[in-house]
Amino acid sequence: MRIDDAIAGYLEYCAVERNFARQTIDAYANDLGKLHGYLTSVGIEVMADVGLEHLRGWIADRVAAGDSTRTQARRLACVSSLFAWLRAEGVIAALPTDGLAWPRDELHLPEVLSRAEVERLIAAPGTDTPLGLRDTAMVEFIYATGARVSETCGLEFGALDLEHGVAVLDGKGNKQRMVPVLGHVAQALADYLEHGRPELAGKRGKGPRVDNVFLNRWGGSLSRNGWWAKLRTIAMAAGIERPISPHQLRHSFATHLLEGGADLSVVQQLLGHSSVSTTEIYTHLDQRHVRSAYDKHHPRA
Repeated sequence: MRIDDAIAGYLEYCAVERNFARQTIDAYANDLGKLHGYLTSVGIEVMADVGLEHLRGWIADRVAAGDSTRTQARRLACVSSLFAWLRAEGVIAALPTDGLAWPRDELHLPEVLSRAEVERLIAAPGTDTPLGLRDTAMVEFIYATGARVSETCGLEFGALDLEHGVAVLDGKGNKQRMVPVLGHVAQALADYLEHGRPELAGKRGKGPRVDNVFLNRWGGSLSRNGWWAKLRTIAMAAGIERPISPHQLRHSFATHLLEGGADLSVVQQLLGHSSVSTTEIYTHLDQRHVRSAYDKHHPRA
């Protein structure tokens, strides 16, 4: 099987049979496209001819291109899945990935915001304009629920129930989870939906109705990149000079929950992690908090 046909078949399998999210498919396509380019450059045209030495050469090529160890490991995981699928389909008899050394990545703890910084982010947009109401509600929503930016931008009316204080998020792999929407975030959403969103929706004119809760300034769907850029502006207004991403609000949500005594399995469920091992990185952040408290308060520290 030709390399391009194999990659196309594998991506179709991931999309149709595994029901992977569009973003995951795009990431896989990017990683496998780089493998395809390298194999073509060394004269390999069919998958059956790919050997361990070719994959080692590809990894060396990616290292020279500046890929971090984390990126290398991610790309290799994608390629390993491709060859496992090819063997299951009977295209190849043996795995060329056998004997391949995986890059070892150092533990990188996600940067989190302090509680005071979160409060400043929430206050920065103001509530005297439709966009201010929207931005306040979005910061509150991500910090209160741990939602990913794609889940937040894709949230539709049918998935939000303020009366019962819940929202249903569409996570990775189209897996849904329910998160509580109570207190400050419920009030911020109610204010936005009553006083902000109708004005934004009205700017769309006679265009097709948009069911997303959060709209852009023209009444259309708010994009991930649009919100990313907006959050940076909000951070600057809040006096936070370092770069801020929506994912840092998600990290902060998890860390502050653990600092407050929440159980790890509860945080895992709220974040939508399929494995608790993914959530365990936040215990390292929590331990930094514990050590700091110990150093500050224990008489023999």
